[in-house]
Amino acid sequence: MQSILETTDIFRGAFFLSKGGKLSEVHLSEDNRQIVSFRIIGEDLPGLDEAYRAGKAMVDPLQLRESLNHLRDVLFRTLRENERNKERRTHANIQERDRYSQTVP
Repeated sequence: MQSILETTDIFRGAFFLSKGGKLSEVHLSEDNRQIVSFRIIGEDLPGLDEAYRAGKAMVDPLQLRESLNHLRDVLFRTLRENERNKERRTHANIQERDRYSQTVP
């Protein structure tokens, strides 16, 4: 049965991906803490999560490494895009204030 799980733990997310899960969404927290959460869809994620938390999960180490590298890439890309967007908004606000101050007598 398909299930959805969201986690901020990159290792847990990599485990789910290495077991056949698919990354469906990535969210960045709205506050200044810049926490990225991964939403993963897959078969029997609650059962896999139980095995992971109990320390009884078995993985292919190469698949786990590839999944971890993929999530790291996604994580850092998300953070970089957020920084660029913040810089653009800041730059646009400065230009808007400059335009306003130039038009006021």
